[in-house]
Amino acid sequence: MRMRSSRLLFVMLGAFGVSGVVGLGCGTPATPVAPLGTAPSTSGSNVATTPVPSTSATPAVKPWPTPTAVSADTKETLDSGTSFLVPSGFAVGMHGDGALVTGPEPELRLVVLDTTATTPEEAVKQAWNVLHPGFSRTVKLMQGRPGRRGWEEQQIVDYETSPNEKLYLLGRALKKNGRWTAVALESPLALVEKRAGQLRRVTDTLVPPGYARESFAGKKPHELDDARIKSILASADKARELAGIPGEGIALVQNGKISFEGGLGVRALGKPEKVDAHTAFMIASNTKSLTTLLLAKMVDEKKLTWDQPVTTLYPDFKLGDAETTKKVLVSHLICACTGLPRQDLEFLFQFEKQTPKGSMELLGTMQPTSKFGETFQYSNILASAAGFVAGYALFPEKELGAAYDEAMQSRVFGPLGMTETTFDWAKVMKSNHAMGTGLDVDGKPSDVVMALNHSIAPHRPAGGAWSSVHDLAKYVSMELAKGLLPDGKRYISEESLLARRKPNVKVGEFAEYGMGLFIDHEYGVDVVHHGGALIGYHSDMFWIPEANVGGVILGNGDTYLVRKAFIRKVLEVLYDGSPEADEDVVAVVASHKADLADERKRFTLPADPAIAQKLAKHYENAALGDVDVHTDPKGTTFDFGGGWKSPMSSRTNTDGTVSMLTAATGAAGIDFVLGEKDGKKTLTLRDAQHEYVFIETTVAAKKK
Repeated sequence: MRMRSSRLLFVMLGAFGVSGVVGLGCGTPATPVAPLGTAPSTSGSNVATTPVPSTSATPAVKPWPTPTAVSADTKETLDSGTSFLVPSGFAVGMHGDGALVTGPEPELRLVVLDTTATTPEEAVKQAWNVLHPGFSRTVKLMQGRPGRRGWEEQQIVDYETSPNEKLYLLGRALKKNGRWTAVALESPLALVEKRAGQLRRVTDTLVPPGYARESFAGKKPHELDDARIKSILASADKARELAGIPGEGIALVQNGKISFEGGLGVRALGKPEKVDAHTAFMIASNTKSLTTLLLAKMVDEKKLTWDQPVTTLYPDFKLGDAETTKKVLVSHLICACTGLPRQDLEFLFQFEKQTPKGSMELLGTMQPTSKFGETFQYSNILASAAGFVAGYALFPEKELGAAYDEAMQSRVFGPLGMTETTFDWAKVMKSNHAMGTGLDVDGKPSDVVMALNHSIAPHRPAGGAWSSVHDLAKYVSMELAKGLLPDGKRYISEESLLARRKPNVKVGEFAEYGMGLFIDHEYGVDVVHHGGALIGYHSDMFWIPEANVGGVILGNGDTYLVRKAFIRKVLEVLYDGSPEADEDVVAVVASHKADLADERKRFTLPADPAIAQKLAKHYENAALGDVDVHTDPKGTTFDFGGGWKSPMSSRTNTDGTVSMLTAATGAAGIDFVLGEKDGKKTLTLRDAQHEYVFIETTVAAKKK
């Protein structure tokens, strides 16, 4: 799905000290940019800018030095003492009170500038003037956030762009001792996703002089007694209500015992049934951690090794070319370090026709866009292959999906006593389960298109499991016990288990990705965790080995807004940390709702009839399948197959192009740009690094 809000992607970059990815990840979430003003263009796009009155005179800017590439991570310091890190492979030009940082691809450009401005608006404009003298992009939205990492205050500025620009622009103003430091970031969307982990290293380390990072290293954690548990639950419940989440399951583990397991709120909107410890939620990408546990068990059984070429286990495995395929080892399937970009749209459309075998074959159309180990790029399809390859190695006579299901039951769910964890949707629907919800286009809690969650079934090792906090607490307890079960028996060797926590690639300055697990150490103690997101469901599970404490949060709503704060709250309670979590939730939820409200002003729902009349009745794309268009007096609907369809809104973009956008709750904002090619009507859909053109066809043509 194309993510229109650049603010949410900036969250991934760590601007707010929050990590998240839209979709099946933890984390987010098109193509080359045509930069503004007089900057060189490599995209061939014609970028239209919308002038706005200048709020201040453009300051005189002396020539800036050409950025010079750094061959190792390099700390840079402005004259004021403001400092930040430039990652290896990037380039930097220092200018006394400012710096120009470029990525390995020079179209990615970031300015850090200590300003003389008296307002955040003026500060950000001064930073933009370094890149584009007379910068005049229209501000879309400007919002304040709590000061963090030594800053007293910060403002985030989002700008008007159009889909065909494939452009990412963002401004940020940070205040310290009455002075503003500003950041201006300009990049093709493709590059900002590709380089997000490296960019986050810059924003993670951007701090004022004298800043000392909070650390819990060496501190003795408190016991999670009744009072502390009550504090955590009260915080979680307040955050849940603020975010409009109907229900959450929560578990806390300490020193091998369950300190708490239970629920907050209800299983479904408008229904009285309460969430409890046994309520099943879709856990989405938390499934990846369980899949890598399967691989680790197979390492113990000598069924495979981490450094074994995948083709020796599954001969039909292939990526986009033979040379790349040869390099892929078992560990690469789940490390987010191969350079294979996120490419989820293929399984969100026409998913009723897809199979696990087709999921494996889909990899043959994909190619890495960065070198192995160079940067964090999250691939659901590659993680899915990890599970299917493992299942095939154990049960080669079975269908791939059935083999994986049997492998997980026999090696993971069964031995850990996870009787409430399953891939069987029909079984879950007959039991205690939560129904997915989200905020609709008007910001009101609403039921989501549940049928769309069936799209994960053919790729389920990446995110298809249902589970409860009762079951996941057992899993977290085993992780904390380094492979021991409650009865003291060893379930898995410590070596194989911990191999999954070995960092493979950085995801910012204070976090790395192992194999299906993030390792975060910003506060001086390791927090191992993973998040998950599907339509109407968000989750996280984590453990702090040093404190022998872990937790789980599962929700049937926009829990990604609160789950990072939940982990932070546990840390605060354990170590008497600075009280930041509750304030962070208020700011993140307010920002999300402001985004929704701002977007709502920009589109018409139902779609403008004059625009709807320009649509063909049927469209087709070789990779994504068909779109059928239905228009009646109530509005326009796009039918994508698989039992899901969406009412459509329309929007006229700032460059004069027109978009049709999905308005279904949980799947809103999928952006189709109207066009024409070779005399036929088209719809163009993009994710950050791919473009799909649906071309007008007829029913008869589709049946050929």
